[in-house]
Amino acid sequence: MLEQVDITSYGLVTAAYWGFTLTDGALRMLVLLYFYRLGYSPLEVAVLFVLYEFFGIVTNFIGGWIGSRFGLKLTLFSGLGIQIVALSMLAVLPTTWPQWVAIAYVMASQSLSGIAKDLTKMSSKSAIKLVLPPNAEGTLFKWVAILTGSKNALKGVGFFLGCTLLTTVGFSYSLWIMVVGLGIVLALSGLFLKRDMGKTKDKVPFRELFSKTPAINVLSAARLFLFGARDVWFVVGLPIYMETVLGWSFMAIGVFFAVWVIGYGIVQGIAPNLFNRQDGIVPDGAASQIWVFILTIVTATIATLIELNWQVSWVIVLGLGIFGLVFAINSSIHSYLVLAYTDSDKVALNVGFYYMANAGGRLLGTITSGLLYQAFGLAGCLWGAVICLTLTWLISFKLPRRDEALKTTQG
Repeated sequence: MLEQVDITSYGLVTAAYWGFTLTDGALRMLVLLYFYRLGYSPLEVAVLFVLYEFFGIVTNFIGGWIGSRFGLKLTLFSGLGIQIVALSMLAVLPTTWPQWVAIAYVMASQSLSGIAKDLTKMSSKSAIKLVLPPNAEGTLFKWVAILTGSKNALKGVGFFLGCTLLTTVGFSYSLWIMVVGLGIVLALSGLFLKRDMGKTKDKVPFRELFSKTPAINVLSAARLFLFGARDVWFVVGLPIYMETVLGWSFMAIGVFFAVWVIGYGIVQGIAPNLFNRQDGIVPDGAASQIWVFILTIVTATIATLIELNWQVSWVIVLGLGIFGLVFAINSSIHSYLVLAYTDSDKVALNVGFYYMANAGGRLLGTITSGLLYQAFGLAGCLWGAVICLTLTWLISFKLPRRDEALKTTQG
């Protein structure tokens, strides 16, 4: 069994996660825009992020086990510390290195960032389940939505921060500024967090990594393709299209991504209000499937309009804004369901497994984003998203419905 986490400890974990998220968003824009301006192709830029996503998969797979066995404080501290190392590596990158050496070096740094990101995320998301009493599904949905929404809003601020720093102080100084900020967050967390937070009283065998419930397995598969559908256009294709085809500046691109992700985060935060019923009923697998279907139609419409070259700038700004709104609702439902489907004593394990699939979707989207954009342009990226969403919709048929008690999925 796990001991409940007090609200102060949870607040500290969340604040640390927020601080990390700012640097994560800023780093993504710094790397993408800086190296594309150096002459890297869309596919080469995508390759820079491959190990970031791959090691996110590995980290989520074993991170839940580490958190259950040794406590969430260890996973949180490790994430913050590793990110500081990754940022420092990039800050001292020599500009005279051959391109293939620089690519390998940046990929190594990004692999550390991928590990760091998912250690901190798993720590924060798992802590929610440990704060709330059992059978508080409505409150759980609200808290998950608020945390996820605020995280994404701050990531949007991070996108803007990265573009602003790149424009004003340059690549290297931007990274050192973030190192100092994360160092402060790490020091404060070390002073006030409990050592055994989230640690199980019983030893968790390593084989538990493979003992997932059917509901968690299905939800994880749906999550993989949902996030593949987002990143197949979002990671590489869209920002490069904005600069090379639409002629947007770094600052304009940063503002767009910041506003998009902040709006996306706000929608996630208020998503429970869309399902606010007096009988306390919360979303189930059927609700998830309906919203995925809506998102598929939205994405196919955007792809068609861009293919026809009809008012492309407006289609991107308004159409992808609608995409973000509907995607946020989908993501919020998933983030609630993974905690609803799991027992408190397995929360770190199941959340880690679920976010392993999340990272797998981002890896799929990252690779295909570079490939599809180079071959077919932005419209090709969006048709790739339609395929991923169709797979998500089909998989969601297997998610438990309301008449299937959630407790049967926790076995």
